[in-house]
Amino acid sequence: MWRFSNSCNLLLLVCVGHQFQGQYHKAQGFHLPLNKILTAKSSVLRQQQTNDNEGLPESSLPSRREAIKSVSNAVLSTSLLTVATDDADALNFNPFLPPDQVSNGGKYEQAKRATAYLVDSTIPPTLIPFRAAREAAVLKNLGNGLGTQKTPFIEESLNLNNIMNKGVFGAIDFVQGIVQTDNGDGVSRTEKGKKAYDASCVFMGVDYKDQSDSMLAISIMSDIVKPRRGLDTALALEFIPISLQSTLDQYLTSSKPDADKVLVEALVTEGEVSRDIVETQLPLLQFAKMKQLSLIACKPQPLDIQVVRKEGLQNVNQERRVDYVMDTQGFIEWTQEPKNRMYSEKSLLKDFEPADEKDTPGKFFAERILVHEAVASAIARYAVRHPKTLIMAIAPLRDVRFFGGPNGRVVRICKKINPQMVIDEEAVTTILINPSAEETLSQSRFLRLEIGTKPELLQYQTKVADYLWFSSMPKVNMLPRLMNGS
Repeated sequence: MWRFSNSCNLLLLVCVGHQFQGQYHKAQGFHLPLNKILTAKSSVLRQQQTNDNEGLPESSLPSRREAIKSVSNAVLSTSLLTVATDDADALNFNPFLPPDQVSNGGKYEQAKRATAYLVDSTIPPTLIPFRAAREAAVLKNLGNGLGTQKTPFIEESLNLNNIMNKGVFGAIDFVQGIVQTDNGDGVSRTEKGKKAYDASCVFMGVDYKDQSDSMLAISIMSDIVKPRRGLDTALALEFIPISLQSTLDQYLTSSKPDADKVLVEALVTEGEVSRDIVETQLPLLQFAKMKQLSLIACKPQPLDIQVVRKEGLQNVNQERRVDYVMDTQGFIEWTQEPKNRMYSEKSLLKDFEPADEKDTPGKFFAERILVHEAVASAIARYAVRHPKTLIMAIAPLRDVRFFGGPNGRVVRICKKINPQMVIDEEAVTTILINPSAEETLSQSRFLRLEIGTKPELLQYQTKVADYLWFSSMPKVNMLPRLMNGS
């Protein structure tokens, strides 16, 4: 067997081989090439092994398996010692060390994820992350009034059929986009072939009591309004009663230093808005004033909301009810459509909390659809009066998810007021700000992206929104069906 001194020599040889591979050995004032060191060391080991083994029977000599095992153990020991050193240039040869402890000096760094996601209209919906540059492009398109595509983005595979289709029909579409701006349907289009809407809307679902939501909404709106210099742009606020519209107009034109304080007190006392909500959302009002945006009050009066909840829609003041519900027939038919009935069951009624022992889901349903209709009517009324306008609306996340709230009613009411108005569902974009799994009605850690997964409801399946926007990178375990980014 090899003596202990030989084992130590072998360990030193392996350390030298691994620690200084391809370099020069520097020790106590003299420098020798690595290959000479290895050659000399090997000669010494062979000579010592021959001397040590003389006179021993052949059966007592180490086998090839034992020799390989000894070398392997020495290599592993050397690698572990190497990792434990404080030398910044030390190399790691431990094959069992996880990769995340090898790179970046062994320091863990969280993977970078996008903060904005498109909810693609596939069945089921999928998430497509956006890089920062793509985020800016999306918001610029919204600012130009181009809306959001509702059909799914399909990445075509390359085959002969697609080549022929692109070669023939693609050329036809290209020529049409140059020589004409009307496809025969009476709808004018931009030079890129996209519809030129008479009005467009961007709904943002937020938590009124979360300051980070309002800050992110301001950041989004800042990019949206950049291409709208000289164009009419408005901010609609769901939490402010319609009766305080004149108060908002006065605030926009006031130059007094206490204008903010006067507005807050008016909203709290006259509008019966929670002071916490007003103070949290005040930066939105200040942003609108700084950017010279119009402000739209949308909410029914608090007294009317209480009447609906306790006595029903029929007992609301008739004059004010006309302002709240401008499309009476459409309002009634909405409740009968299968898709909207699915929304009511799967989303709207999930937020029901009894106000007292006499409260029922039916009364809650009546209250919410009146609020939704009133908000949509206020926005539609402004859109019809201001052609080519863009209206950004702030509303509770629960009211705009799954497109059953005011964001799903604006187009119908605009068409009722002006049947010739060029507007459709793609002109209305919905963005959820910092959504949580619970807010999307998920019973797991993942966000819920759709309702209507039963076979009989599949034709009415509805995605949660057009976009999901976050203040910081969301946890990966809350992002389902994540696709490659763009």
